[in-house]
Amino acid sequence: MADQPADKKFFENLSGAGKAIGVLTSGGDAQGMNAAVRAVVRMGIYVEAKVYFVYEGYQGMVDGGDNIVEVSWESVSSILQVGGTVIGSARCKEFRTREGRLKAAFNLIQRGITNLCVIGGDGSLTGANLFREEWSGLLEELAQNGKIEEEAVKKYVYLNIVGMVGSIDNDFCGTDMTIGTDSALHRIIEVVDAIMTTAQSHQRTFVLEVMGRHCGYLALVSALACGADWVFIPEYPPEEGWEEQMCVKLSENRARKKRLNIIIVAEGAIDSHNKPITSEEVKNLVVQQLGFDTRVTILGHVQRGGTPSAFDRILASRMGVEAVLALLEATQDTPACVVSLSGNQAVRLPLMECVQMTQEVQKAMDERKFCEAVRLRGRYNTSNHTHLSTNFNVAVLNVGAPAAGMNAAVRSAIRVGITEGHNMFAVTDGFEGFANGQIKEISWGDVGGWTGQGGSLLGTKRTLPAKYLEKIADQMRSNNINALMVIGGFEAYLGLLELSAAREKYDEFCVPMVMVPATVSNNVPGSDFSIGADTALNTITDTCDRIKQSASGTKRRVFIIETMGGYCGYLANMGGLAAGADAAYIFEEKFDIRELQANVEHLTEKMKTSIQRGLVLRNENSNENYTTDFIYQLYSEEGKGVFDCRKNVLGHMQQGGAPSPFDRNFGTKISAKAVQWISKKLRETYRKGKVFANTEDSVCLLGMRRRNLLFQPVVELKDQADFVHRIPKEQWWLKLRPLMKILAKYKTSYDVSDSGQLEHVARHSPKEAETVAI
Repeated sequence: MADQPADKKFFENLSGAGKAIGVLTSGGDAQGMNAAVRAVVRMGIYVEAKVYFVYEGYQGMVDGGDNIVEVSWESVSSILQVGGTVIGSARCKEFRTREGRLKAAFNLIQRGITNLCVIGGDGSLTGANLFREEWSGLLEELAQNGKIEEEAVKKYVYLNIVGMVGSIDNDFCGTDMTIGTDSALHRIIEVVDAIMTTAQSHQRTFVLEVMGRHCGYLALVSALACGADWVFIPEYPPEEGWEEQMCVKLSENRARKKRLNIIIVAEGAIDSHNKPITSEEVKNLVVQQLGFDTRVTILGHVQRGGTPSAFDRILASRMGVEAVLALLEATQDTPACVVSLSGNQAVRLPLMECVQMTQEVQKAMDERKFCEAVRLRGRYNTSNHTHLSTNFNVAVLNVGAPAAGMNAAVRSAIRVGITEGHNMFAVTDGFEGFANGQIKEISWGDVGGWTGQGGSLLGTKRTLPAKYLEKIADQMRSNNINALMVIGGFEAYLGLLELSAAREKYDEFCVPMVMVPATVSNNVPGSDFSIGADTALNTITDTCDRIKQSASGTKRRVFIIETMGGYCGYLANMGGLAAGADAAYIFEEKFDIRELQANVEHLTEKMKTSIQRGLVLRNENSNENYTTDFIYQLYSEEGKGVFDCRKNVLGHMQQGGAPSPFDRNFGTKISAKAVQWISKKLRETYRKGKVFANTEDSVCLLGMRRRNLLFQPVVELKDQADFVHRIPKEQWWLKLRPLMKILAKYKTSYDVSDSGQLEHVARHSPKEAETVAI
């Protein structure tokens, strides 16, 4: 990761020399805002722009003076892991008046700021757009009042606005995730996991109230992630008579020996008459109707607190860099835009289109048009279950190393399968267990409480099926297995390839088969994400935070951290981006002794500033000669007199622990979709009392590719896989390598070909947004 010359063409197209960028945070705080601020500052400096903090949001812009300060590279050091916003946020009534905006315009002109990056909610962004529309008029008025010269009016003729949405509620239309949402889910799930142990001890019912005055995202996803019995959200009120339905549901669960009940209520929950449903009301109902010992927990502002998750740090960093690019590419005719996330891709959308749709959601809810509100939200879309006329036998197994979130995926598969009319079978210990007949039918209640448990409760092994084909075929025949769902990593992919090839010899394998990727290494071809990788990434990030904190107050120190991943550098690279590493060594990007030496020199220069800590990550198989010990010894020797070194091998702790909200949610959704695909294939291939599927598209991998979840025949993915090193030949995250280097103060080229182009907000058709399956 040595210094490389910056791309001249990049600077010709985007040079910010002489430009000034102001960055402010406004509205409610959200974890990850500081990561966004850091990215804007460092990317701005990288493109030779001046960057200014605007302290205390719009209030600071109106007040001016010391509230608007030019910042340096070091100004944003050590803020990546800090929650809230270090530059402050405040409500500002004065900015809502023209007089206030006149003051703000004057204060910006004094510093030559005509590029504004606003991190906040829809109200903050709407205010920014109004400011932009009035800009030329404000400047003319300032000139008439003698506050500024006529030359300044001509020089600063227009104001560019780019927004990033910081909101834990995820209530802004046009983006899949807002900055802070994932971290808020972490806080909620931590509390739910803690509550579940005490609730089980006493057979209690807990009613949890989470934030979400106008949006039920936090409530819905946390309900999915913890296996709640009931959830109330504002966009989808319960039907008439919900009180009795809920009590019947709770009674049935308690009768099935379930020792606890969890009910989640969004703070803005309403019934079909727009009357609020409160957590206290729900508690009283349960106590009066059922006599259950019931407690209410209102999470409140704890959801806004704490350190940001790895997801939020990476999301905010990507958005911050994209925001700077959007500002520097903007012209007078470019509308104010907001940087959003669509699937796994950063996109730019017209700000007011997003604001308008967000307001339309609220209008639809006020008018009790709840189906319309769900359609406009878009992100709640799920498919209806279709009960099949024939009962099919579907087997589920885990293959490869354990990954957090596997159990959530299995639970989802079992329960959706049962809902669709299948008989669900669980196979223990992977293909080896399959061959040995370790297969049994599994019921709805058998998977209760699985979502929050790490590892693999079914057991998993790396063994491939090739040497057990005859035995597995016998088990398929004797148990009349009509479809197969495999949850696992690269071994699972190889296993499906072997089963697919064995169809010529064994008719038993001529059934629909689907794979759901689950591995901390995130090295499965055909998917940008695998279940378990997010949990591992959070483990790495948390550990790096603690390791860096251990050096505070000591002399200058550099930490060398080894991560897992086999030959795949995903964890090292993305962990480096999330933890603010100075370098990350990976197999996919070759490095030599000269580069290692250059990195040491880079850190030596860094230590001459106020920054006294360094962090270097190394993927376990990045280079067979430049081992973690070698790099540690090299840094120790070359850094003598400037810094000392410590090393840490994280090891299998990256595979353990409770799954993150992302992995629980991703595992739940992707497994449900996989089972629905199985149902469709079973209908298509069932003829004369038998299932027979022998086409390539009946053995698929379900993966996230850029913006979509796609079913891809495993055979077609062979050309995309490096079987020797067990990694995909092309990996999307490698495009983020330069971003990490830029944020670590390296001169490097940055590929802007994948940067977002201005698009329009997608409006989902009624068919796409049918019902919310809860």
